[in-house]
Amino acid sequence: MERLRPSWPQAGLIAVLLAGAALPPGAAFAQDYQAAAARWIDDEFQPSSLSRDEQVAELQWFTDAAEPFRGMSINVVSENIPTHTYESQTLTKAFEEITGIKVTHDLLQEGDVIEKLQTQLQSGQNVYDAYINDSDLIGTHYRYGAVVPLSDFMSGEGADVTNPGLDIDDFMGISFTTAPDGKVYMLPDQQFANLYWFRQDLFTDPDLMAQFKEKYGYDLGVPVNWSAYEDIANFFSNDVGEIDGKKIYGHMDYGKKDPSLGWRYTDAWFSMAGSGDRGLPNGKPVDEWGIRVEDCHPVGSSIERGGDINGPAAVYALTKSIEWLKDYAPAEAQGMTFYEYATVPTRGDIAQQAFWYTAFTADYAKKGIPVVNEDGTPKWRVAPSPHGAYWHDGMKLGYQDAGSWLLLKSTPVDRRKAAWLYAQFVVSKTVDVKKSHVGLTFIRNSTVNDESFSERAPYLGGLIEFYRSPARVMWTPTGTNVPDYPKLAQLWWQNISTAISGETTVQTALDNLADAQDKIMERLERANVMAVCGPKMNPKTSAEDWYEKAEAEGTLAPQRKLENEKPEGQTVAYDELLNAWATGKAMPDNM
Repeated sequence: MERLRPSWPQAGLIAVLLAGAALPPGAAFAQDYQAAAARWIDDEFQPSSLSRDEQVAELQWFTDAAEPFRGMSINVVSENIPTHTYESQTLTKAFEEITGIKVTHDLLQEGDVIEKLQTQLQSGQNVYDAYINDSDLIGTHYRYGAVVPLSDFMSGEGADVTNPGLDIDDFMGISFTTAPDGKVYMLPDQQFANLYWFRQDLFTDPDLMAQFKEKYGYDLGVPVNWSAYEDIANFFSNDVGEIDGKKIYGHMDYGKKDPSLGWRYTDAWFSMAGSGDRGLPNGKPVDEWGIRVEDCHPVGSSIERGGDINGPAAVYALTKSIEWLKDYAPAEAQGMTFYEYATVPTRGDIAQQAFWYTAFTADYAKKGIPVVNEDGTPKWRVAPSPHGAYWHDGMKLGYQDAGSWLLLKSTPVDRRKAAWLYAQFVVSKTVDVKKSHVGLTFIRNSTVNDESFSERAPYLGGLIEFYRSPARVMWTPTGTNVPDYPKLAQLWWQNISTAISGETTVQTALDNLADAQDKIMERLERANVMAVCGPKMNPKTSAEDWYEKAEAEGTLAPQRKLENEKPEGQTVAYDELLNAWATGKAMPDNM
């Protein structure tokens, strides 16, 4: 019987496979990786700050650098926000098709990410190959010595897997992830700030403007200080009361006893009031957590040790937040968590909010909701946060979250290298403009200045203008003074909640917080568990000693109680603010 001969398609496939077998290892499917890269560039990674040829070259580098790790499966983790959802669902697929490395990118609640990270740090077992972790932990990571300094890695054992086009200087938040030794420990993946949010349509209503001017003696506009914010809150809540038959509120916040309550305050509320010292990205020698550092060693957070977390500025900050929550926000706000309050202003009954995360921008810009016009432009705007009575020029003015890539020494080197390739891929210039259009969490100057965002800016309420302005640098994450973020952060909501509920006075709540923070730092000092810059606590003296020391040395913290904590209200027209930003100024000349 005659042997069956293969048909042409079968014969052609056999020929291709036989020919491929004779090629050098990895070359048989090289064209597949190139084709995949070209497809992703054309179908997904547009717009980009790079030309198409530059994108092709960058992705070819990833393909080539990944060759030793091809076929490997790695695991990374981040919190669950839209930016990371895009990475987990879309960019992992692109990365695998372009490099041959499979990535499982888990999405967890922020607290669960920290739990996994702590488990790996304490056990030495490799739970994940890389983490996206808030740069708020930079002081923790730097001190314990379990984290790979990226500066060393990029120039040392990771040099062969470090993208020559990474362009560290293009990252807006690289100062946030740089430790006192001058080394970069984390690589920013996403950032968002807490800004002032307000209803521009209401603030420019001629009748409302006239009513406000008549009663308060100055123009209704973006509040520069807390006095003006409070006047505006009272104006809308009590003087106006209703708009179109619907109750209007001059403030929005949340106050439930819950871990998220701590974020409300650790995310720089006290620095907005004027607690701490001058300095960017964080106050020196006292930061916004009230922790004093001397020669990189934390020495205390209570005012009796030279700290400021229970000083007059902090008492003022917490007092005002409680008063405004009770007097000017919807009654249900006192029982809300961060997640429950987040989108309340989209209902249309909130006139302003002092503390608004830009991570919410996409949800606030959806067509068809009460705070968006029919043409898709927002009725609201964002602007710099107002500052409190204790604030001085040169201090930070608000918080900026910077979720950043972290590599641990407990991760095997080959897995660490493969994970580093993925981390660089999702922040690469090839990818970043498109990713930023999805999540609106900017990390690169080249991205926020891309023409595509000039076109989209009118639909984002001032977000693009803010990120292009010099004012941006005044919004920073928690800094390096905090020696153990997970241990100290949990103290905040537990103690502050007692003041919000009325269980204790504000002063008592902050005294308790200061004492609790100092006790943990004392334990860390006794245990001597930190590789560098561990706490060396000051003895307790008196507040007066530290007032005099600050005055003699020309620093601020701790500041004495002001005789007048409500100076004259001050506002600025939003258009004047935009014009200042456009000319490279943080604020108009007359401010």
